[in-house]
Amino acid sequence: MKLVRKDIEKDNAGQVTLVPEEPEDMWHTYNLVQVGDSLRASTIRKVQTESSTGSVGSNRVRTTLTLCVEAIDFDSQACQLRVKGTNIQENEYVKMGAYHTIELEPNRQFTLAKKQWDSVVLERIEQACDPAWSADVAAVVMQEGLAHVCLVTPSMTLTRAKVEVNIPRKRRGNCSQHDRALERFYEQVVQAIQRHVHFDVVKCVLVASPGFVREQFCDYMFQQAVKTDNKVLLENRSKFLQVHASSGHKYSLKEALCDPTVASRLSDTKAAGEVKALDDFYKMLQHEPDRAFYGLKQVEKANEALAIDTLLISDELFRHQDVATRSRYVKLVDSVRENAGTVRIFSSLHVSGEQLSRLTGVAAILRFPVPDLSDQESGSSSEGD
Repeated sequence: MKLVRKDIEKDNAGQVTLVPEEPEDMWHTYNLVQVGDSLRASTIRKVQTESSTGSVGSNRVRTTLTLCVEAIDFDSQACQLRVKGTNIQENEYVKMGAYHTIELEPNRQFTLAKKQWDSVVLERIEQACDPAWSADVAAVVMQEGLAHVCLVTPSMTLTRAKVEVNIPRKRRGNCSQHDRALERFYEQVVQAIQRHVHFDVVKCVLVASPGFVREQFCDYMFQQAVKTDNKVLLENRSKFLQVHASSGHKYSLKEALCDPTVASRLSDTKAAGEVKALDDFYKMLQHEPDRAFYGLKQVEKANEALAIDTLLISDELFRHQDVATRSRYVKLVDSVRENAGTVRIFSSLHVSGEQLSRLTGVAAILRFPVPDLSDQESGSSSEGD
């Protein structure tokens, strides 16, 4: 994401002009735009024209509109963002108050104005514009006949390809059908890796599976790479890391990211940090439940006691339509930081973020036990608000 201009007043009102450069930037934009904001961007509008003879025609024109945002729709797989609202600035093609939907596109700048820019939104802009935040992990989660090729960026887990091939069972004395199908499956997975993994950016490619599937697949892939003189795969062989996973489904990726070997390899990535924080929370919940709380009310009370060491919070909570509720989450984040606590904002598009959402989206690891909270309101097992 490129920051073109930033004009924010002392009262935190103002506007920023940004240019999304990559598909992931559309996810950041989705988390920036809220109902009630004003958005100015280039768009296509179908306009009716009447000729001197009275015949009516229509053509599509490119124009710049400023909308008061009423609805936001994000397609996570296509990374497309549509913003619907009413026109609030005079335009030769569109009347004031008329509805329009702008589809924000990569490499086209937009200006977003807010009455209140809070710390969470400003932090997201800072992260989005930092070139160090990039898709540095790829993963192939597989079992016989099923594989998911994913990119793990700092903000989301993107499924780039799903490979499914029916593998017949081995028959006594005749394994040829099984072997041919397995080879076809492996070949399709290799093609998916080559199509979707950019080795100049990716630091590590996890190959995760139950049993010996990962070893057999990697053996096949590099044997074929030698035969075909595939320099890209051969030069990046050291980036492939084999780890255990219970299945070829996407949710098994969390197991792979929790593996100690992977954690040490990915120690500088945000995704690994999120997974470790969630893992630490679950361990604390199991062994010292008085130091692990979830649910907004209980976490807020722990914060009042200055007890929060690490706050785990899902980014989807900051997209809440109710301004007062959203402000409550922002206030919690700011307060924890002021009290020297660590805040980890989880992406709801990450496997770890999906798990946190099942725990109400907000949880905390405490510095010291707070038994009175759990006694009074069963805070360590409450669902919160």
